[in-house]
Amino acid sequence: MVEQITPQQALERQQAGAVILDVRETDEFAAGHATGAVNIPLSELQSRLGDVPDAEDLLIICQAGGRSQQAALWLDQQGVAAANVSGGTFAWASEGLPVD
Repeated sequence: MVEQITPQQALERQQAGAVILDVRETDEFAAGHATGAVNIPLSELQSRLGDVPDAEDLLIICQAGGRSQQAALWLDQQGVAAANVSGGTFAWASEGLPVD
């Protein structure tokens, strides 16, 4: 089962060393993303598994939480533990958290 966390929890964990992986398409990512996030689109995730950051605490985010949940489930099947940021970038920005 994939851990679900809030954007505020994600920010706190990022500040403690977690890596945020944004699985939206590159144009969505370019339009605005959580500060410090790394982008690997869900559509490329399987072919780019080797590019997934090797982090003790990996947090997956998308626009609203659906694609990131899919990514977190798939990564879990590959032996990569990751938490899903509920509400995604929409919730992150709505809460006034830092975006680039």
